[in-house]
Amino acid sequence: MNTALVALAWSAALCGVLWLPYVLARFQARGLMGVMGNPDPNAPPLPDWADRAQRAHANLVENLVHFAALVLIAQVLGIAAAVGLAAVVFFWARVAHAVIYILGIPVLRTLAFLVGWGAEIVIFLKVIEKLYAA
Repeated sequence: MNTALVALAWSAALCGVLWLPYVLARFQARGLMGVMGNPDPNAPPLPDWADRAQRAHANLVENLVHFAALVLIAQVLGIAAAVGLAAVVFFWARVAHAVIYILGIPVLRTLAFLVGWGAEIVIFLKVIEKLYAA
């Protein structure tokens, strides 16, 4: 089993479902047409947690791009096993980040983000080390 690719797949899956909470909140607050229609500036506001869920999703979308690139580069270079733990740390940090963000706990949210970012730095350094050793 390739741990880094498994962590990437689960991270992509998390990103693929993280939109559900805020869309369901939008459905509850605005009805079916409020979800399917164009944005309406006069629509009822969403609960704070739903706004935070949307921001957590957007943050993961932004960070998944470079995480995926790093993991795939590590795979091509044959060092995916060396970055597997960092990839798993990234995934669990992003799960924690999403939950903490939705709950509205600011300091822990930042710490979870930094743990995930640190995991990406570890993968990046391993990739650079391999590239310059070649």
